[in-house]
Amino acid sequence: MERHVFEEGGKNIHFAVEGSTGGTSFGLHLAADTIANNGRVLWASSDLPDGTRFSQLFSHLSLVESSRFHAMNFGGKFERAIDAMIEAIHGLPSVKLVVLDDWCENTGRIPAQRVSQVSRLAQETGSEITLLLISKGSADASGKSENPIIARGENAMTEAGFETWKMWRRKEGAMRTIVVGDEILEVEIKDSGFHS
Repeated sequence: MERHVFEEGGKNIHFAVEGSTGGTSFGLHLAADTIANNGRVLWASSDLPDGTRFSQLFSHLSLVESSRFHAMNFGGKFERAIDAMIEAIHGLPSVKLVVLDDWCENTGRIPAQRVSQVSRLAQETGSEITLLLISKGSADASGKSENPIIARGENAMTEAGFETWKMWRRKEGAMRTIVVGDEILEVEIKDSGFHS
């Protein structure tokens, strides 16, 4: 199995994940790939990524390369965090990936105001920058979905210009299923990232 290369360039992605399956690791995987390709990454969340996991996923990058990872906290008003991200996009060279990890509450309906703010951010990123929003999906209690995970607010996010990707844990081990459009990927999480 080789480290997987995802085709996310320039897309707006709403990534709905089953809780504790590696959503943050997925974002860090894309971040490491972006930096390895001379891009810069902006990362925003309420908590910074786990230092050990960060070190594992960035172990193949030099300290100079790793300095192109810029993290900020959502603390305070969400719209102010979006303003700061937009300012950084325009102020820093070579931004290629913007990640908002756990950008909304873990359960319930995604507030329209949040969708509006990420839509505003998407307009600023354009087609040259990938915008990745990572959130917890809901379990499909109805049994109508082909997938065990439902992306909350999927219709609103689609209207806002986002593709919906999903990820859940297989029954055993480190295997994950990732759905990208019509494509279903079976990947394994290792220290260095996702392998297929």
